[in-house]
Amino acid sequence: MGGADQLFAEDFAVGQHFDGQTLALGDAQFRQFAELTGDRHPIHYDDAYAARSRFGKRLAHGLLVTAVTALGATKLSQRLEASMVAFLEHGMRFVAPVLVDERITTSFTVAAVKLNAAKKTGVVTLNVDVVNGAGQRVADGFHRYLLRSRTA
Repeated sequence: MGGADQLFAEDFAVGQHFDGQTLALGDAQFRQFAELTGDRHPIHYDDAYAARSRFGKRLAHGLLVTAVTALGATKLSQRLEASMVAFLEHGMRFVAPVLVDERITTSFTVAAVKLNAAKKTGVVTLNVDVVNGAGQRVADGFHRYLLRSRTA
């Protein structure tokens, strides 16, 4: 590791905000996701079934939404993935449905930075917010990363 893209725990401060990328959750992603997971629930894939549901449209699968907002989804998370010692945990809560073909934007806010001098590492907790194209918050959660420490 190393180089200009290396991130350390000290590079983050509580309250620091990072805008993410806007991604469209299209049919191709859902087909690929279904092939990987074997999950072809009709509310995600079948137009006729979905039209009869209370949503009236096909829903984006929560695990896929979680995946595209996690590692590799944004420039920040790509840098974190290259720098981290470990991806410790994540949690996601959906407050509104995400629809197939909807555009979602992910942003991150630093919630906590905890340094461990003995191990020369730090745990960085990021709050995650996901909004749709209409500006409605559809999901929130957290990601927790173990990074090297520059000064500990």
